[in-house]
Amino acid sequence: MDPTEDVRQALAEWAEAVRAADAERAVAGRDVDVVLFDVVPPAVVAGRAAYRASWELFWEAQGRGQFDVSALTVVAGEDVAFAYGLITIGAPGSEGFPIRLTVGLRRDGDRWLVQHEHHSPPPG
Repeated sequence: MDPTEDVRQALAEWAEAVRAADAERAVAGRDVDVVLFDVVPPAVVAGRAAYRASWELFWEAQGRGQFDVSALTVVAGEDVAFAYGLITIGAPGSEGFPIRLTVGLRRDGDRWLVQHEHHSPPPG
């Protein structure tokens, strides 16, 4: 198993779940104590239930749409990894806009769980 590819796959599955507005799958790869620093209030979201609620608000506001991860860099050891890149977010048919993504992950058996997730708009 290549930890870098496993992390890439976990993040690809998460992005697909967000595009599909599938709350169960979007939350499945998050640690029970996940902490999200988000673009919109509340600035700090802690725990799976709050993480799920933040996505429900996102889908309510935007619906299903563009959520594409690009320029992803992954650095992974055996038990800990981090990744950073861009997410292009937008309503269906729109050009979308970039958001920066950084995640810290830990291995739990044979899967990777996001412990910390950070979204931020690029400067300018």
